[in-house]
Amino acid sequence: KSPLGIAERRLMAARLKRCVVRRRDGPEQHGVAASCLRELRDKACGVLAIDKAKEPITLVLAEDGTIVDDEDYFLCLPSNTKFVALTKDEKWSSKSLDSGTSWLSESVDEVDSAAEKWKQLARQLKDDLSNIILMSEEDLQVLIDVPRSDLAEELAQSETKIQVLQDTLQQVLDRREEERQSRQLLELYLEALKTEDSILSKVAEREAAPRKEMDVVDTGTSSTGTSATTALSNQVLAALKEKPAPELCLDSQDLELVLKEDAAALASALGWDKQKAGALQEACDQELSKRLKQVQTLHSLRSTSKGKKTLPWGDWPSSKRKK
Repeated sequence: KSPLGIAERRLMAARLKRCVVRRRDGPEQHGVAASCLRELRDKACGVLAIDKAKEPITLVLAEDGTIVDDEDYFLCLPSNTKFVALTKDEKWSSKSLDSGTSWLSESVDEVDSAAEKWKQLARQLKDDLSNIILMSEEDLQVLIDVPRSDLAEELAQSETKIQVLQDTLQQVLDRREEERQSRQLLELYLEALKTEDSILSKVAEREAAPRKEMDVVDTGTSSTGTSATTALSNQVLAALKEKPAPELCLDSQDLELVLKEDAAALASALGWDKQKAGALQEACDQELSKRLKQVQTLHSLRSTSKGKKTLPWGDWPSSKRKK
């Protein structure tokens, strides 16, 4: 035989995956080698003598009935995975459950199912250590809980190496738990952001609503009404009542509104006497004057730095007095 032919056959053999197939109710199982799902289906139909009229068949995992119809998933399965071939009129049933594999010599009736499971998982790692990433958290915990001596005997390794293996499995399990907790925290954080945005938007709407009312509410000086007879919003009235120095908390526009209010109407809205309301208006007037002087000084400095003549205060646009 030529070296080229031998090399081609070796390459082809490397691409093949060893599998075990059987019928749903048939005790006989057959070993086949296939490079893809389609080839496995064709070979399974041949070795199991499935009638053409009952094709196409469906391949499921013998241990839990998982349907295998994805090529990438098939390639990730370990060697010697056991399949059940179902015809068009057949369905997988737990009664036909057979979680044994071709490498197990023990009978299913003689081996405890829990022991068989960890042995199957151990053999998967023996074939390919990268199968760790395909194992569920439950499978990882099963291998971690296996006595070190038993696992060492099953894998034909020293107990020291088995200890390293179980430590690695525990690290993988811990990392998955951390990732789950991180995802949960991220979801809670995003939910909190949505809630906060909702609250802020509602507050902004409430703050904007009184501004609109101030454009249309009559600023009459009736002294017999409550806060509804004033041009002040509920937020401003609350600040005037609760803050120790409310004039420092209000913007210039609100200060002007407080000054425009009739002292008697303001006192009635706040539930104060007229003298206290007058003192409040005086404090607001002083604060507003102070702010206006600061703005005037700043404007003068800017005009001087640009070589421009400072405008008289009376020539300023009224909008700048509100800053």
